[in-house]
Amino acid sequence: MTAESVFDRYRADVTAPMRRLFSTYGEPRYRWFVIGVLANLIAQFASLLPPVVLGAAINVLTNEGAYRLPLVPAGVLPSGDLALFELSVLLIGGSFLLTGFFTWVYGIAANEFAHGVMHAVRVDCFEKLAALDMAFFDDKQTGEVMSILSSDTENLELFLDNALTNSVRLGAMLLGIGIVLFAENAYLAVVTLLVAPLMVAFTRWFMHRAEPLYAERRSSVGKLNTRLENAISGMELTKSTASESYEVGRVETASKRLFDDTMAMLKLSYFYRPGMELLAGVSFTLTFVVGGYWLFVGPPPLATGELGAGTFVTFLFLSQRFATPLAEVSNIVDQYENALASAERVFGLMDVPVGVADSEDAVAVESLSGQVEYDDVSFAYGDGPVGLAATSVAGAADDDATADGGTDAREATATDSGQVIDGVSFAAEPGETIALVGPTGAGKSTLAKLLLRLYDVTGGAVRVDGHDVRDLTLRSLRSQIGYVGQDTFLFDGTIAENIEYGDFEADDGAVREAAKAAEAHEFIQNLPDGYDTRVGERGVKLSGGQRQRIAIARVVLRDPPILVLDEATSAVDTETEYLIQRSLDALSEDRTTVAIAHRLSTVKDADRILVVEDGVVTERGSHSALLERDGLYADLWRVQAGDLASLPEGFRTRVGDDD
Repeated sequence: MTAESVFDRYRADVTAPMRRLFSTYGEPRYRWFVIGVLANLIAQFASLLPPVVLGAAINVLTNEGAYRLPLVPAGVLPSGDLALFELSVLLIGGSFLLTGFFTWVYGIAANEFAHGVMHAVRVDCFEKLAALDMAFFDDKQTGEVMSILSSDTENLELFLDNALTNSVRLGAMLLGIGIVLFAENAYLAVVTLLVAPLMVAFTRWFMHRAEPLYAERRSSVGKLNTRLENAISGMELTKSTASESYEVGRVETASKRLFDDTMAMLKLSYFYRPGMELLAGVSFTLTFVVGGYWLFVGPPPLATGELGAGTFVTFLFLSQRFATPLAEVSNIVDQYENALASAERVFGLMDVPVGVADSEDAVAVESLSGQVEYDDVSFAYGDGPVGLAATSVAGAADDDATADGGTDAREATATDSGQVIDGVSFAAEPGETIALVGPTGAGKSTLAKLLLRLYDVTGGAVRVDGHDVRDLTLRSLRSQIGYVGQDTFLFDGTIAENIEYGDFEADDGAVREAAKAAEAHEFIQNLPDGYDTRVGERGVKLSGGQRQRIAIARVVLRDPPILVLDEATSAVDTETEYLIQRSLDALSEDRTTVAIAHRLSTVKDADRILVVEDGVVTERGSHSALLERDGLYADLWRVQAGDLASLPEGFRTRVGDDD
């Protein structure tokens, strides 16, 4: 069973999503909606005119009555057969022109409304995604977020463009036909519309039965998409473990469920459509029998007067117009249910609170000197708005308890549920380098990301130049911190575009100088298109070392006073590491640097080295002082130096099997 996510909980709390869709996004575009509805009504009423005019003309030709049009005073109609014929031609031709013109107007207006809403929803969704903090993305699959921006917005557009306007057209058609029939002959109108209540009841029954079937099918579609996404992403694991048949079986099971749910829905739909056509046929038959009896025998019981042949033809034509719009109810229900689910997902996203945001009185700093302080910092995952603990976990600080080579006063590991960082304190003066080392999963990367406010502390404070980072605007804070991570992301674009990302006004000369400083210019020049070479999605056309140097060039171009290096050389070969480390050393000169290192040789010259275990700083000092102390740092150094014989018993258990 899949655990419910925070996103799912907010989606479940969404109320009246369709009304909210119209009030939020429909009202600003209501003019297009009104124009579309009015044009649709005119087009539908105009399309009813030809059978009415034809019936009036037949009545005159058969000498069974005067030329009469519903709701039109007889005094305004011309006299004489030729004049009436010319009027009939004019009315029928005009009706086709009106129908065509207003159908075109309706199409333009309806699409302006529907696609305008879709555009606004998509942009607002992405703007909300961009505002959410990283904890949300840690908890969500990319496929689920993408489905909101693509398929869910398309479902809303399809409903607004088709289902909604088709509902208006259906209502207009039924209303118009009813008005015309009763204006022509009330008795025969009752006969023709006798099955209308049955059609309405049948439609309500269909909607009641269809709703859960549509919901089950949507669930099956989502599960199949998830299964396919996981299967394709994990193809290397599937092949390396010879598990192709197992994975095919899982996809087959999910696909079979979708097949069964789809067939259940289609069986009901194909029962409804012929059923509506049968009822329409009953209406036609009743009209034909009663109208024919009236023509050839005389008025049926309770009826009086004569029935003209033209009127009879009009009734036969219009009685056939009921079936088509009512048969579309199944499509309308389908599109409505899809739109309802999509609106819930859209507003479920919109309602997720932003955990990391600018405070009302946030200050925008123009420049920082680079002083960094972590004051008794704690951080925990929990049940907050986007997966973070809402309560603070504070610990006693002891900033002065250690010196180079000394012992941190706080040795205990964090044991609270979800606790990642517990009571960490240190400071860096402008231009100093602080290195964070320790076992995998100790919390080193989290500590660095707290400086960028990718997450917010749950206890204590992180300060730059004396300002709590929560008191600064995110834009001004992050614009002055350069971040180089171990997993370098490049956008699908040119190398130049990726280097200047974040500094979009940079000229070509500045881009090249940054690349030279990052030891990247030479390999870029050797590429077929140089700086205009496209790197592919996530930079797949480049090696890991090349991507890393482009990331460094990106930071060089921005020239920030604070630098965060998160194992920037962990996944490259020795030669590439040397080139990258040389560019990193040049980059960190005269900048405050927080460096996370897996290879201790890259940070042995740092001003201070902090050893992090289970979210707690257990050792701190210079490289030589920490070796003299002969603690965890010294053990890690021996491992990387190949001196395994002198390691203490239980070392592997302490640091984890991968260190």
